[in-house]
Amino acid sequence: MNFLLKISLSFLLAATAAQAQYPNRPIKLVVPFTPGTGIDILARVFAQKLQERTKNPVVVENRPGASGNIGTEAVAKAPADGYTLLMTATTIVQSAVLHKTVPYDPKGMTPIGHAAVGNLSLVAHPSVAARSVADLVALAKTQPGKLNYASPGNATPHHLAMELLKLHFGVQLVHVPYKGTAGAVTDLLGGQVHLMFLPVHVALPQVQAGKLNMLASGGAQRSPATPQVPSLAEAGVRDIDVDIWYALLGPAGLPRDVVALLNAELVAILADADTRAGLLKQGLSPQTGTPAELARLIEADLERWGRVVREARISAD
Repeated sequence: MNFLLKISLSFLLAATAAQAQYPNRPIKLVVPFTPGTGIDILARVFAQKLQERTKNPVVVENRPGASGNIGTEAVAKAPADGYTLLMTATTIVQSAVLHKTVPYDPKGMTPIGHAAVGNLSLVAHPSVAARSVADLVALAKTQPGKLNYASPGNATPHHLAMELLKLHFGVQLVHVPYKGTAGAVTDLLGGQVHLMFLPVHVALPQVQAGKLNMLASGGAQRSPATPQVPSLAEAGVRDIDVDIWYALLGPAGLPRDVVALLNAELVAILADADTRAGLLKQGLSPQTGTPAELARLIEADLERWGRVVREARISAD
């Protein structure tokens, strides 16, 4: 009897140890937007490298819809065991301040680590007589309400970035929302709209072809992809940062040891020279930090974008 008891106990201990060894089964990394976007590119790079490093399957699942709320909700309601994670972006806080209710609490989810920054650039059709932010501001003040700008939709980062710029300089620009980036860029290239904030890697080929002029690139600092173009800070906009940040989060209550492991892996992966170079070509600047730093960033952005939404009277509709 004692021998059988010892055998049973040894199997129980072995099973418990196996469960405690994280990760030991497939991890699902949810991307709340469509494939091919900056956030999707970053997620797939991280998933592949994490799988290689841990010898454990990591699967990317795209769950787009409702400005990222569908995928975010799925992760927020998942078990806090480290096997369902979220690669998200600034939109997680922007959506929270735009809607009266969202099916998650940005401050309630578990922050794991900052991953990257996607630089936005301010571009203009060549017909606009502006080659700098200062030129644009002067032109807009002499022709209030005559210039318009495109965005891939109401309350998108591109829209909010321009509203922040308008508030800063006190200028009037007319918003023309589209149902996605493609239509907006097409009309911008055709001159039907005058201005737009675009990710640097999307705008750069058109700028190089002479079809658009880039007035600024990057918020607080110049974009590494366009070091010759002044940042918004250099253009005098020192109190705003319109760049999109990307980060890794989990459901509320994620164990500390799991958070520590995932943060360490994220930092190591993004420190790799080849990985960094590949992401930079896609307009993504790797940028890591601690879970606490990410928590502070989320809280600060909730306040900042909340102020923009209130002052610009932006609604999600």
